[in-house]
Amino acid sequence: MAERERAATPPIGGVFHATAQVMSADDVRRAVTRIAHEIVEGNRGLADVVIVGLQTGGVPLARTLAQELHRIDGGEVPLGTLDATFYRDDIGLRPLAPEAVTDIPFDLTGLTVVLVDDVLFTGRTVRAALNALNDYGRPRAIQLAVMVDRGHRELPIRPDYVGKNLPTRRNELVDVSDAGVAIGEVVR
Repeated sequence: MAERERAATPPIGGVFHATAQVMSADDVRRAVTRIAHEIVEGNRGLADVVIVGLQTGGVPLARTLAQELHRIDGGEVPLGTLDATFYRDDIGLRPLAPEAVTDIPFDLTGLTVVLVDDVLFTGRTVRAALNALNDYGRPRAIQLAVMVDRGHRELPIRPDYVGKNLPTRRNELVDVSDAGVAIGEVVR
């Protein structure tokens, strides 16, 4: 879960309290393997495919996905990280601070970018990431891979690769880690 969600709980943040475990570590591993196979199949291999993980939750998932793609196809898939904080459309509406660094050490022009995030919710982070990616070149295509699609979209954004569709209430939080996926809340 993103630090910004913990910090949003007044007065000084909170701790994630899981109320239900919806995916085990093995479920997450199997979902990553399935998504990796779908990426290879959908792109007819990995030529000109790069992985970019969204800070912070998408980065560990992107690393795991890149390792799985290497295991399946044998080639190294370029990996980058992206913090889209300053591209968000809600700057000024809530406190925002960059969570981590952007590191895309290659030009995206002509490449297929697989943008990876842990949870897809309203779609606003992905919209910001799409804008941010333009600063690094003009990709041939951008595909979206997420571990959890929880619905509640506010923008017309749909993932290409999904680990699990998980209907949630708007006030619930979803935590994705190597240990699995849990639904819960932040408590003081």
